Parts: sequence; C-alpha cells; structure tokens
Amino acid sequence: MADVHDGASIAAHSWGAAGTPGYLLRALVQRGVKDLTLYCNNFIPVPDFLAEMGIPMVTPLIPQLKKIVSPFIGGRGLTLSGTTDFLGDQVKKGQLEIEATTHGIFMERLHGSAMGLGGFYSPIGLNTIVERGKEKRVIDGKEYIFEKPIRPDVGLIKAHTADKLGNLVYRGSSRGSNPVIAMASKLTIVEVFEVVEPGELDPEMVGTPGIYIDRIVRIPDEDIASAKRRPEVIKYFTEIILPLMLAASKGG
Repeated sequence: MADVHDGASIAAHSWGAAGTPGYLLRALVQRGVKDLTLYCNNFIPVPDFLAEMGIPMVTPLIPQLKKIVSPFIGGRGLTLSGTTDFLGDQVKKGQLEIEATTHGIFMERLHGSAMGLGGFYSPIGLNTIVERGKEKRVIDGKEYIFEKPIRPDVGLIKAHTADKLGNLVYRGSSRGSNPVIAMASKLTIVEVFEVVEPGELDPEMVGTPGIYIDRIVRIPDEDIASAKRRPEVIKYFTEIILPLMLAASKGG
C-alpha cells in the first residue's frame, strides 16, 4: 500500500467472501489514508465483530472515504442489529458523497476504461437520480445518458493462484469483477492463496494475464483470509452468520 495516498480512487471487488480482497482491504485501513473514492459492487453494513475477525468487507473504510460509487449501498437486516443508517450523519453533513449507479453500468464503466474508451451512451437510469449531473443526448430519436469510464488509481483484487509473472487463476464465482478491475486500474495489487513458478499454470486457466498486475501478495497461512483457514470461515458463515441474517431479514 506504499503508493496509496490521500485522495486516491480505489476499486475493489465486493460480493461476499469468495472474491473480495479482504486482506488488502485491511491493509488499506491500516495505511490510514484519507479522502478516498471507493468503487465497489456492493457496500453492505456488517457487524463490528465480523470486521474484527477479519472477514472480507469494505465498510471498515468508512472513516477514510469521501465518496462511494456503488450499485448497492445498505441492506436491511444484514447488520444483524436492525441498524439501517450505518453511514451515520456523514452524508447528511456533506462529508460523504454517494453516487448511484447500476451493476451493469458499473461494470461497463470499468470495461470502458480497460478498453481505452472515452465513455458511452446508455438509456439506463433516465428520469432517476442516476442521470443527475450527466450529459444527455438524443440518438435516432431515443434519449441516452453519457457515462464516463472508471479509471481507478488503485485496483485491489483477489485470485486463487498467481505465478511470479502475475498471471492469475480464479476459481468459480470468486472471479467476479476482479479481471475487469485489474485491466481498468492504473496500479493493480492482487492477493492470492498461492504463488507458483512461471510455467506451472495451465495457460487455458489464466483469467488475467500478468501484464495487468503490478504487485502480488500471498495471504499468510495464519490470516483469516488464507486458504488454510478458509474451511473455518465457511463453517462459521453457514452455521452462524447466515441463520442470523435470515432471522434478521424476517424480523425474527
């Protein structure tokens, strides 16, 4: 995190424990930089004890943020405590800006940056808060909103395995938006369970070529996010957290 400074824009995959770079997010919290702009898929409140355990999440960054760009912010019942105003007074006082978007547009804005595009026109969000402050244009009789690409200063991603050249292999749904964030970001840092020598990965399994990766971090075995402790996390989620969330969402 040495090159992450105050005022930086950060992109991170955030969609459950599978592909969220929890180890790197905790390192960003420890870095203590301020006035960050965060781009993430979901920004969901979670109990403090989960953050203390080291479960992958973005909410511990709240004190360091000046802006959040995300398709999904909140999640009634997911706090396990009934709290819905988890951002406190920051938004009301103008200390934290929220930019609304949709999952599809969010991904396409990242993809536009990865492809070197200057932006694109989309009909999604017309006559909603999504169009606020954006250029609109009529093309062939239909109205569109102009969406600018997202070009983060730093991309934090997670993969299963990397070789020492930065080629990455993902597993299952943990792939998520990680490959697109890697391509779109100026500086990309990846956390992985394992690092192998060049030539050990099956080329057909590589989801992100090493050209897009700047730094590789192997998660220490003793860390909660490691491959060694992953069964422990899965068991905790399935036997304790998910039942509590379901009960909270039903008002029980």
